[in-house]
Amino acid sequence: MYKLIAIDIDGTLLNDRHEVTDEVREAIIEAKKQGIKIVLCSGRAVGGVVRFLEELELKGEDNYIVALNGALIQNASTSEVIHKQNLSLEDLQNLYKLSQEFKTCIVFFDEADIFILNKDIPKYIVQEAFLSQVNLYYRDIEEITDDYIVSNVLFVDEPERLEQIIASIPAEFKEKYAMVKSAPYYFEFLHPESSKGNALRIIAEKLGIRREEIMSIGDSGNDLSMIQYAGCGVAMGNAMEELKQHADFITLSNNESGVAHAIRKFVLL
Repeated sequence: MYKLIAIDIDGTLLNDRHEVTDEVREAIIEAKKQGIKIVLCSGRAVGGVVRFLEELELKGEDNYIVALNGALIQNASTSEVIHKQNLSLEDLQNLYKLSQEFKTCIVFFDEADIFILNKDIPKYIVQEAFLSQVNLYYRDIEEITDDYIVSNVLFVDEPERLEQIIASIPAEFKEKYAMVKSAPYYFEFLHPESSKGNALRIIAEKLGIRREEIMSIGDSGNDLSMIQYAGCGVAMGNAMEELKQHADFITLSNNESGVAHAIRKFVLL
């Protein structure tokens, strides 16, 4: 029997209109009433995750959220941070130099906001800030000091060009950071120990839940680690092909309430 369900947000929990369907909401609330822990696991900053807690009735004791692709774990009820892995100012400076070589946009997240280091702001970042309801600020790299929290760093570009950039990233960066393509236009650099899968492991150990008792649901590259960690890894029907290949089950798409379909098939028997 599954005791914990980890659910990605964009492209998974939400449909293409960025809404939680009634069917998905009802399935999650029903699972919670049966004592199943629900953990929202997102690449979003905290503010973009907590906004769904009340809607899904997930503000109870011992409920947790995973933000920033595993760089931050927070108690959903008390807002207590139980785990975080940040990058250093030197990391940001080195990645900024690399972005300048590639002539690509670079942004970083702290625990609440987005900071862009380029004056030209891509439409994808504007949309991210709007949908996540977080603040977006411009900063010159020289303005960034040790006082800033750098949770993760993103290169942002058009999908075809981003693929070329990814293929050209020097080996020393691949050795130093955890890297993930979280969207066709986002490539992220994180602390080497940061991932959704590792965050899920930390929560499971805290709650005394075994891997076999976990189901994870996602659609993108940043969900792969938690799909592989869980006893049952579920890929959305709209998921990237690589994720489907590693999943134990492929559910319906996010526009067909695929999360609800998976929960009803494996949990609400």
